[in-house]
Amino acid sequence: MKLHNLAAPAPNRKTRKRVGRGEGSGLGKQSGRGHKGQKSGSGYSQKRGFEGGQMPLQRRIPKFGFKNPFRKEYVGLNLDVLDEFRKKGKLSDKVTVADLVSTGIIRKKDRVKVLGRGEIDGKLQVEAHGFSKAAVEKIEKAGGTATKI
Repeated sequence: MKLHNLAAPAPNRKTRKRVGRGEGSGLGKQSGRGHKGQKSGSGYSQKRGFEGGQMPLQRRIPKFGFKNPFRKEYVGLNLDVLDEFRKKGKLSDKVTVADLVSTGIIRKKDRVKVLGRGEIDGKLQVEAHGFSKAAVEKIEKAGGTATKI
């Protein structure tokens, strides 16, 4: 198979329905909207989830639980990822949030929590918004420091 042999699948080649183009087209006069009624006029748009006045599914289902509007989301970053980037030379022995942003590991507004998967060899000074207990133990065991921002 070569690039010049590729063709779009059949549903992609379907032409759109051109309504209101005369009686001969089969979609003239009411343009496939039928006679009268709420849905027949121009400017009609149905609200998402509207079920014709019947109680919508969204409101019929019982609600439970609690969503904390002030929850702080963290991006998990494991030690093996930090160590891999350090070995590639993309991170130095002193790792800050700014360094992580510049290497593209996280985005600018992300909060970082360092997690304990993997091992690190060599001293590593890490600054982050949070640390798991396992991560702190492994960093300090290797002779490094874990500083919480």
